[in-house]
Amino acid sequence: MTVQSAYQEEQERLTESLRDINAQLQAIGPRYKGDDFTEQMLDLQQEERRLRLEVSRREPYFGRIDFQELPQGEQKPLYIGKAGVAKQGSSELLVIDWRAPAASLFYSFTGGDAPAAYDSPDGEISGYVHLKRNFMIRQGEIVRLVDSYVRGQEEGSVTDEFLLYRLGENKDNKLRDIVSTIQGEQDRIIRADRNKALFIQGVAGSGKTTVALHRLAFLLYQYADRMRAERMIIFAPNRMFLDYISGVLPELGVGDIQQTTFSDWAVELLEKAIAVSDPSDTMAYWFEQRRTADEIEHASGRFKGSLAFKAIVDDRIADFEKRIVPVTSFVPIDGLELKPEQMREWYDTDYGEETLMKKRDRLVSRIRRWFESELKMKGVADKKIRAKALAKFNSFSKKIPSYTTIQLYASLFQGKQAAASVPKRIAVATADRLKQGVASAEDLAPLAYIQLQLFGLPKQAFDHIVIDEAQDYSPFQLEVLRLCQRTASMTVLGDLQQGIHAYAGVQSWAELTSLFDEEQIGFYELNRSYRSTMEIIEFANKILGEMTGGVKPAVPVFRSGDPVVTEAVPGEQWLDRIEASIRDWQAKGEYETISVIGRTALECEQIYHHLQGKGFDASLVQSKQPAYGGGLSVVPVYLSKGLEFDAVLIADAGENAYERLDAKLLYVGCTRALHKLKLLHRGKLTSLLGGEA
Repeated sequence: MTVQSAYQEEQERLTESLRDINAQLQAIGPRYKGDDFTEQMLDLQQEERRLRLEVSRREPYFGRIDFQELPQGEQKPLYIGKAGVAKQGSSELLVIDWRAPAASLFYSFTGGDAPAAYDSPDGEISGYVHLKRNFMIRQGEIVRLVDSYVRGQEEGSVTDEFLLYRLGENKDNKLRDIVSTIQGEQDRIIRADRNKALFIQGVAGSGKTTVALHRLAFLLYQYADRMRAERMIIFAPNRMFLDYISGVLPELGVGDIQQTTFSDWAVELLEKAIAVSDPSDTMAYWFEQRRTADEIEHASGRFKGSLAFKAIVDDRIADFEKRIVPVTSFVPIDGLELKPEQMREWYDTDYGEETLMKKRDRLVSRIRRWFESELKMKGVADKKIRAKALAKFNSFSKKIPSYTTIQLYASLFQGKQAAASVPKRIAVATADRLKQGVASAEDLAPLAYIQLQLFGLPKQAFDHIVIDEAQDYSPFQLEVLRLCQRTASMTVLGDLQQGIHAYAGVQSWAELTSLFDEEQIGFYELNRSYRSTMEIIEFANKILGEMTGGVKPAVPVFRSGDPVVTEAVPGEQWLDRIEASIRDWQAKGEYETISVIGRTALECEQIYHHLQGKGFDASLVQSKQPAYGGGLSVVPVYLSKGLEFDAVLIADAGENAYERLDAKLLYVGCTRALHKLKLLHRGKLTSLLGGEA
């Protein structure tokens, strides 16, 4: 079959499919407005169906795989799309949902004449693949058709043409789904067992964030009877990143998943009982004022995020629990005694797995019921005697310790109970903040942990947790989130090579995986970078040199582009050269998103105001902003992580901007670029790049 005839045949099939989808949409009646519960549930189902059909109408499918089931099945074309669609009035499928077992063939099959197989509810299904075809459909028309495999034809050793085409597209201000180009290594993660803590080490541009989001969509499809979207949660590094990824899940037909930052979640858990200092102040402290390796290693954030500090907190909680049960008898009136042994028995046997403060409060209530019952049984009706008994109870119960989360945490740093193992400088600084009703970001994990131990989780446990940029999480943070699940079901993703928050994050995945039993863990490495050209990836890999920490360097997809440019500029011409570079790129009209990445917030403000004065429509990315708007932006390097741009200009890669300890920062900045990367440098080029002029 010729390419032209294949186009014609597929366009006819597409037109017929769209006609069927439109007919189904028109047949859906108006929304139900009444109060009948059954009708409301039916209406919700209809609305979900309508939304699926709307997604299908925009792009009914993106792939086709012709499969012949063994031993004697007939060859059938299977069309793969974002949502499954049956023909109107029939059970025959027009489109198979990408998450269905049979659709996994589209992602796992890489060629060859040998039988292929997929796992179904009825067991393994094997057969022959005769055709694998990719589509790009826009406004009811096939704009691209690529056959990546035709049985019987000679296979060349060429890179996936369709993948390269999609990777070559320009970037807008939102993360896109990758459902049409999921690679085999990514698909294995997406479809992995739900009862695992999956750790994904993914190099810059490996698609780890989108893989995690697609995994959520798969889990909700595969385990619809056991998992709920409202019991899933995504932890992102900041609100701007949440906005950046906001379009992926709705496009995959998934809603109601909580999306937040650890800081915002912890504050809600603590019922806003304490204010939190601006995290941007901490970032500025570490990124804009130079710190030594020793200062980083002994930072308060690393100490408070460690399991050693968790042990200190556990000791304080255990001490509190020991003192909950009184060691003296309660004697409300002469001749009536409640012995501590009885109170201990109640505490140990009657309250099960209740949280500490609930057990404490139930014990107090039990003591009160005991003496009131005893007085009644003894026929004590005298009001004065009963009042004295109540007064003794009130006095006795006040001796049973009671804490708020803040009080218990503060006791670690001040007064006679201060923990001797907390470094004095950390204790003093923390005590001063807490007296003012303020916590820093590093205090949130221990505060949340204490809250869970004292009062428990206010809502249902999470069915699944996604943690993005997990290399910046401390073991204590992950332990807190682990306690919010009955069974470990997590997707924990990050890149140690982008671990720029060394003052608080981890230096190896073992610091986090050690929190789980070995059988609870799955570990994956994504080493292929789909974001940047070969030239950009190879250039960025040189920055880290030997600083990989056991992590493999990024392997680029075979997509070549322009060479990376480094350019020396005199200091007095620096802003003019930034301006000239941008004008040159904009004049070519090749890039929709351009970013100037500066070393510090102050430097970025200087660049931004210069560009504004020259008539550029630019935006300045700041730590508190809720969204990234695309176009031309100026961004500090430590806020650029997670974002990507068609073209990136590193404002200054000189030796005074990036020293040895800044290697990961510069690596992050360079790997934001999809197609074009240029580095200016005042003075000598940083030694991270060889120090060449």
